[in-house]
Amino acid sequence: MRRRFHPEAEAELNDAVDYYNECQESLGLEFAKEVYAAIESICEFPLAWTPLSQNTRRRLLKRFPYGVVYQLKGDEIIIIAVMQLNRKPGYWPHRKD
Repeated sequence: MRRRFHPEAEAELNDAVDYYNECQESLGLEFAKEVYAAIESICEFPLAWTPLSQNTRRRLLKRFPYGVVYQLKGDEIIIIAVMQLNRKPGYWPHRKD
């Protein structure tokens, strides 16, 4: 299954990696690995995760307080947000296709 990031979601991922690297060496890499593992599981089982609306779902990370918000469009997964769960939970809906 193909996947792509909304440009703002990609920027969120990069910002979070930078933040975690500032907190502790290599923590940003661990965060990125967990995000990409979550995306792999989304691609394998796209309907398994929590629905937020008819076309949008969220997969929570295990170690970090983040969720991957995505939409399934045909054979493509669109990553809408890499959202920090403790901040402004409703900021991303304008990104939906």
